[in-house]
Amino acid sequence: MSTARKRAVPAPLYRVALVTGANRGLGFEVARQLATRGYSVLLGTRDLARGRQAARQIGGDAVAVPLDVTDAAQIAELAAWIAREHGRLDVLVNNAGGHADREARTESATPDDVRAALETNLLGAWQLCSALLPLMRRHRYGRIVNVTSGCAANMAPDAIGYPAYRVSKAALNAYTRALAAELAGSGILVNAVCPGWVATALGGPGGGPVERGAAGIVAAACLPEPGINGALLRDGQRIAW
Repeated sequence: MSTARKRAVPAPLYRVALVTGANRGLGFEVARQLATRGYSVLLGTRDLARGRQAARQIGGDAVAVPLDVTDAAQIAELAAWIAREHGRLDVLVNNAGGHADREARTESATPDDVRAALETNLLGAWQLCSALLPLMRRHRYGRIVNVTSGCAANMAPDAIGYPAYRVSKAALNAYTRALAAELAGSGILVNAVCPGWVATALGGPGGGPVERGAAGIVAAACLPEPGINGALLRDGQRIAW
């Protein structure tokens, strides 16, 4: 009988990711790609039936969880559930968005329209980060990816349309930079990703493949150490705010 000691085999790295707005389009593809990398993926969705169908399509450890990013009570419930079930959260992809007011004009946009865009595109991400950061701090590791839009950065002088959407995404960009600065050195990286114009229900026909847009988001979600922090990224590269 050999007395040679067996080499210990390290346990596989266990990572948990939450993707909001994940039952279709860009969010679904981000969740699918993360699952192929071995992440346990939580698909945040307002429509739980569709979310469960999406999770079945992905397979593996994918699970649909009820999440309306404008509902503070539901966010708190989800944070408590993740703490009980997993004890950690490693990746948060704030993908849920909407209110693409293409035909609107700044002069005539109503306060209700602007407020609705801000509630989803800015405050939803803000509330989720605040609720879930304690789970990332437990292990001094985290990747937060805020999905933004090119129409909120480097706006051309003749840029017309999407006023509430533009402003809400520009505010999300500012929030990203502020949070990243506060978390520098914590092991938690915060970045914004512009996936480009992709062919989804929000983006409409004519856009590029969803797979490519999602790949840039996934790259930011899986940044190695030391990683980029507080940047605006597209296709894995920094672009100007």
